[in-house]
Amino acid sequence: MSGKGNCYDNASVETFFKSLKGELIWRQRWATRRQAEAAIFQYINGFYNIRRRHSYLGGISPLAFEAKVA
Repeated sequence: MSGKGNCYDNASVETFFKSLKGELIWRQRWATRRQAEAAIFQYINGFYNIRRRHSYLGGISPLAFEAKVA
């Protein structure tokens, strides 16, 4: 975190939460908290971090980017 008034310190986290809410949270309802936690965990570890295309990587997934540079 940076000093007071710096608008860039939370930008990446806010972008992630916007994606999480728009692609998962606002589209579904869960019967229990445990089901919601499992769905969020699966979204983060199974889709967002691995397969989802990221604009900062030129529109490719992190797996494809790593394969490309390896």
